[in-house]
Amino acid sequence: MGIKVVAVDNAPELLTKLKGIFRNLENVELLACFEEAVAVVDFVRENPVDMVFTDIVMPDISGISLASSLHRLAKPPAVVLMSSIPGFSLEAWKIQAFGFIEKPYTRMDVVRMVNKYEREQTKLCV
Repeated sequence: MGIKVVAVDNAPELLTKLKGIFRNLENVELLACFEEAVAVVDFVRENPVDMVFTDIVMPDISGISLASSLHRLAKPPAVVLMSSIPGFSLEAWKIQAFGFIEKPYTRMDVVRMVNKYEREQTKLCV
């Protein structure tokens, strides 16, 4: 049983890239992928999700709005925001997102976030 992850990006090629990264990580279970953020909150309400990796700039609601909505849930997942606009890293910090990855990201960028999550969970259990 691994870290349960959801990926959100309105660019299909980047969603495919994320799918490939997560499928090749032993400790990660990719539960779902979304091209629109609107459905993610309902999915997370109904399913145990540890982490949500989301693009920030999307047509329906922004990743920042999504992160804010998820943060209000009883058991909020860790949200990692992704964007090619570096200024959004400050917004990620303001809303207390778990992390920020600047696009174009690499497999290692994603792995670092997963490893950071694992370390923090280990600290909570000790």
